Amino acid sequence: MESFSLILAIVVVTALAFDFTNGFHDTANAMATTISTGALKPKIAVTMSAALNLVGAFLSVEVANTISKGLVDENGIRPEVIFAALVGAILWNLVTWLVGLPSSSSHALMGGLIGATVASAGFGAVHGDVLVTKVLLPAVAAPVVAGLAAMLSTRLSYAIGKNADDNATRKGFRAGQIASAGLVSLAHGTNDAQKTMGIITLALIAGGSIAPGSNPPTWVILSAGLAIALGTYIGGWRIIRTMGKGLTDLQPQQGFAAQTSAATAILASSHLGFSLSTTHVVSGSVMGAGLGRKGGAVRWSTATRMAVAWLLTLPAAALVGALAESVTGLGGWGTALVAVFLVAASAAIWKLSRREVVHSGNVNDTDADEPAGVVTTAIAAVTPPPAGPVTDDLTATIPAPATLPTPAPAAPATDPAATV
Repeated sequence: MESFSLILAIVVVTALAFDFTNGFHDTANAMATTISTGALKPKIAVTMSAALNLVGAFLSVEVANTISKGLVDENGIRPEVIFAALVGAILWNLVTWLVGLPSSSSHALMGGLIGATVASAGFGAVHGDVLVTKVLLPAVAAPVVAGLAAMLSTRLSYAIGKNADDNATRKGFRAGQIASAGLVSLAHGTNDAQKTMGIITLALIAGGSIAPGSNPPTWVILSAGLAIALGTYIGGWRIIRTMGKGLTDLQPQQGFAAQTSAATAILASSHLGFSLSTTHVVSGSVMGAGLGRKGGAVRWSTATRMAVAWLLTLPAAALVGALAESVTGLGGWGTALVAVFLVAASAAIWKLSRREVVHSGNVNDTDADEPAGVVTTAIAAVTPPPAGPVTDDLTATIPAPATLPTPAPAAPATDPAATV
C-alpha cells in the first residue's frame, strides 16, 4: 500500500465521506420510481440498490480516469486542494438533500475541484476542452435524450398492453421495474463510484504516493464501492419522495420506461468516460415518462426548482471549494479550521433535518397538489384521455370529452397502483 502523510489520509477519509453522501443522495435515481409504484418495498429496494452499486464499482475505470487524468492538471495540485474541493461537494450535497432536491453529486464534485484548482493554480490548470466535452455537454444533452426515450417508451408500453388485462399488465411491468431498477443501480455504481476513485487517485498522485497517469489502485476501487453502497443502503428518503412522487404520479409502465431509458444512457456514458450526472438522466426520464402517458402530468414547479439547483450546483460548489482552498493555503491550522467547519456545518444540517423526518414508512406520503401546467394541458389537448377511469388527481383537472361513457358503478373502486 502507498505511503501516507496526515493530510493525504484526511483527504482519503473526506473523499469516502463524499462518496457516502453521494450514495444516499442518489439512491432516488435507482429506486424512487420502483418504490413509488409499489414494485418493491422501500427497505428491500435500497438493499438491492446498495449491493448492485458495489458490483458496478468494479466494472470500469474510464470515468475515474477522466477525473484523475483529464479535468485538471495533476502536476502541481496539492492534497489540500482536493480536500477543499471535497468540502464544497459535501456541503452542497447535504444542503440539497435537506430540501429534498435531486441535484447532481457529480457536478458538485466537479465544481468543488474546479473552484479549488483555480484558487490554487489559476484558470490555466483546468482543462477547458475536457470540461466542455465530457462534463457540460453531456449534462445538457443527457436528460433531454433520456426524457425523449422515456416518453416514447412509455407510449409504446401502453400501446402494447392496451388490450391486455389491466391487473396482469401492472403486475408484469412491476416485475420489469425490478430488473430495470437493478440495471440503474449497477449503472450508478459504474459511473458515480468512479468519481470518488478518480478524486482519491488524484490525491495520491498529488501526494507523491503513486506515479502520474496511474489507474486507481484496487483498494481505492473497493473502498469507494463500499462507501457508496453504504450510503445507498441508508436511503436518501427526502429525495426519493421528490423523485418518486414530487415530479409526477407514475404507473408501473411509466416507471419501467423511465428506468430502462436512464440505465441505457448511464451505461453508455460510463463506457465513453463521460462524467455524467445520473440525477439529470433519471430526472429527465421521469419527466419524459410522465408526459408519455396520455393525460399524464408533470409538476412543473418541482421541475423548475430542480433545474435551478442544477444551474447553481457547479458555481456554488466551486465557490465553496475556492474559499476552502484559500483557508487551507494558510497552513496546517487553516486545514484544521476548514475540517472543523465541515463537521460543524454537516452536524447543523443533520439537526435541521430532524424537524421533519422522512423515512421508509412515510416516503410515499406527499401533499403535492399542483394543477396541470401549460405544457401538460397542451399535450392533453391533442391526445385522447386513457380509456379507463381517471384516478390521478392531476390529470383529473383535464376534462374528458362529454361523449365518453360514465364508468359503471360495478367497476373496481381501487387501483392496485393507487394503494402504494
